[in-house]
Amino acid sequence: MQLLRTRRGMSRVVLAGLVGRSPSWVKAVESGRLQTPKLHTILRIAEALRVGDLVELTGDQTTHVDLFTGPGHKRLPAVKAAVDAFLLPTDLEAPPTEHLQARLARAWKARHSAPHHRDVIGRLLPDLIRDAQLAVRQAESNATLRAAQAALSEVYSLSQFFIAYQPDAHLLWRVVERSMIAARESDDPHAIGVAAWLAAQAHRDSGPTHYDAADAVTMEALEYLQPLLADADPGVLAIAGALRFEAGHTAARRGNQGSAWGHFDKARAMSKTLPPGYYHPITSFSEAIMGAHAVTVAVELRAGGESVKQAAAADALTIPSLPRRARHRIEEARGYQLDGQPDTALATLDKAFESAPETIRYNGYAKGIILEQTESRTPNRRRRASELAVKIGILAA
Repeated sequence: MQLLRTRRGMSRVVLAGLVGRSPSWVKAVESGRLQTPKLHTILRIAEALRVGDLVELTGDQTTHVDLFTGPGHKRLPAVKAAVDAFLLPTDLEAPPTEHLQARLARAWKARHSAPHHRDVIGRLLPDLIRDAQLAVRQAESNATLRAAQAALSEVYSLSQFFIAYQPDAHLLWRVVERSMIAARESDDPHAIGVAAWLAAQAHRDSGPTHYDAADAVTMEALEYLQPLLADADPGVLAIAGALRFEAGHTAARRGNQGSAWGHFDKARAMSKTLPPGYYHPITSFSEAIMGAHAVTVAVELRAGGESVKQAAAADALTIPSLPRRARHRIEEARGYQLDGQPDTALATLDKAFESAPETIRYNGYAKGIILEQTESRTPNRRRRASELAVKIGILAA
């Protein structure tokens, strides 16, 4: 625990606050003066330290439990091969950029409407990656090249949705960096905003030592977009709003309540400038999503009562994206768990599974709640948690 904490650049005081204990308790555990904590406490420590496998924390090689990484999707090797391919001269002809954009639009729509969304986009990505790379290589004018770079950046952004939380961090960062590079080369505000939005998430999910990088990417992108907003189309307005919320999300994870809600309020005001019913096809940013975002801020601040209050005010059914709806359900479940309502948390995770099984299957917070409740002293709760654990694949039937 001490090794993982210091690698994260986290003080005992910060870790103690995240797990609801005192700094002296953390010191006593790290020095071996206290026995190994119970499972629910270990899971809280694992969440705070962003441990991918409980083996890293417990040292018990007989029990591997992946938390913040999934089992590896069956289509991951093909996507990885496409990303890693060294594109040599070929007789293949690149499709027009307009054709790529139409395929991307269909891919985003399919992702949001499919319960098994990774399977859907994993099937599409290898050809999209190859064709977008060809379009950049074969561009015959500066305008065509910039349009192709924008399409390539968006293809890599779609790839990041597939690769996130899978067991290949190096591949994730290659995709993040390539998306940023292609976006900059495109000089397209929307592409730059989307790439920055996803890069900020990758940094934040890498732990406290990356929070400054997440903030830097977010704020630099907002500074770049700000002068363009007066005449911007809804897509650019939405990505600016999504970036503003990301700043709030990172602040909440830092435990900075005032800054978190301040950014949230600005994002909510930006959502009201969008056309009625508008829903951004990549980030899901919209006026309807702000209720879900409020739950996320409260949960990241570890405010159980406020999380439940915001969950009651939010309407998950207004979220048309099935994966995003499932993620919102998971955030609600985290809130109920923080508020001491484990049965409601499990019921909410059941709803997340119904919306998008692949979302909950790859979510460490959901898995942590379920595993903790498999050791509940209440038989019905233990049974329900065990059944859900079997459904998502973290326990054998």
